[in-house]
Amino acid sequence: MSEKPLKILFLAAEAVPFAKVGGLADVAGSLPQAIRALGHDVRLMIPRYGSIRSDTFEFRTLAPPFTVPAGRDQEHVHLLGAQMDEVPVYLIWNEVYLARDGVYGFEDDPQRFAIFGRAALAALRVLDWQPDVIHANDWHTGIVPTWLDTEGREEPFYQEMAALFTIHNLAYQGVSGRLILTFARMEYVKHLEVEQPGTVNWMAQGIAHADLINTVSRRYAQEILTPEMGMGLDPLLNERKEHLFGVLNGLDYERWNPATDAAIAHRFDVDHLDGRLINKTALQQQARLAVRPDAPLVGMVSRLDKVKGMELLEPVLEWLFSESEAQFILLGTGEPEYHEMFERLQARYPSRMRAFLKFDAVLARRIYAGADLFLMPSAIEPCGLGQMIAMRYGCVPVVRAVGGLADTVTDDTLRRGRGTGFSFDDFSAVACQDALRRALEAYRQPERWRRIQQRGMRMDFSWDASAREYVELYRKAVAERRRKR
Repeated sequence: MSEKPLKILFLAAEAVPFAKVGGLADVAGSLPQAIRALGHDVRLMIPRYGSIRSDTFEFRTLAPPFTVPAGRDQEHVHLLGAQMDEVPVYLIWNEVYLARDGVYGFEDDPQRFAIFGRAALAALRVLDWQPDVIHANDWHTGIVPTWLDTEGREEPFYQEMAALFTIHNLAYQGVSGRLILTFARMEYVKHLEVEQPGTVNWMAQGIAHADLINTVSRRYAQEILTPEMGMGLDPLLNERKEHLFGVLNGLDYERWNPATDAAIAHRFDVDHLDGRLINKTALQQQARLAVRPDAPLVGMVSRLDKVKGMELLEPVLEWLFSESEAQFILLGTGEPEYHEMFERLQARYPSRMRAFLKFDAVLARRIYAGADLFLMPSAIEPCGLGQMIAMRYGCVPVVRAVGGLADTVTDDTLRRGRGTGFSFDDFSAVACQDALRRALEAYRQPERWRRIQQRGMRMDFSWDASAREYVELYRKAVAERRRKR
């Protein structure tokens, strides 16, 4: 006898195609659809920001306005409906806190997302819909499992709702003064040992109160139990480690497909890899580099900050240009010091590298399709999508064996004949150079290189496998909720 379908509310601060800042939006836009395809009633709920325009999306009003606590006052909230393929989407609109064009970066972000969280819970009653599980994502939704585990236990409508809390990036924790509890009318929430005096940490509260917690790769789930990567929350995470799991993010294989990608110069698949050379030539021309089919072309598409390993790159590139004929192309924006570093390097090596210090979605695809190697020397990488996309496009990844990079890339030096890329352990320029050296040696062996490319292209990182793992976590969360009752 098969288990009955679940009802799931997927709660996030951003989701493609409505609003996107980071990788959370990609997950929220893809995972609910994959879960829906497995036969479950999953519905997405996000804020309706000012940038989510009614002339772009078709909205409908689902209920009269209702109110949620906001300090001594009440805020009026509107509930709108839309559709994302087969997934119903609920959008929470509030003129004071959520109607701005930006998603994050406001001084009152804790108040904004407190309104969103309280409104999400109230909207369920307005809709008269009782999900089995609320899947809350990152600190912006940490108030929801906190409320469910405290006040919600006393209200029959919410008593049986389980909460899964997903940590996408532990570095962002939503810390604010404890007056936020007065604002949300949740003064009863207890101070946690990992919270600084006088503060509330919504990431910590979500971890403490959810029925289950997960991160976006198995390796990252282990790493955050350590002081080095626990971001101050490792004591709490260790307390709850029996309830902590890792589920690797997936990749949208329809969106990322070199056989159908209109942005690249020449479409190809795993059985027609010679066509990649056309993309390499086009990319070299766009970057104003010498068109050299034989020269290994190293690509990067990255945010330019410390956690992405930018501090390693100056000595690594100096070594690369002195010890090989390789070319290098970078696309990304970030910290000014790294903009200056790449501008300095480009001035020194104008014939060997090009740094595109901007956001360009089309160029990103052309780098995946045309570069030979894809470099990701991250200090921390909860999951990472760049390495998955690179493998999908026959671009061999060179990564630091951390987080999701360790879970997805198999080093062909260590597992000869089974590898999909190359990796290094120590966070150092020397270790990164060694991995690049090994990759360049393999590049000079065409048959070996082709097999590495093909193994990477045949890897299955589609959302289906991840969705099945999430369904299992939902069922475990429901069982845990019942056990605690």
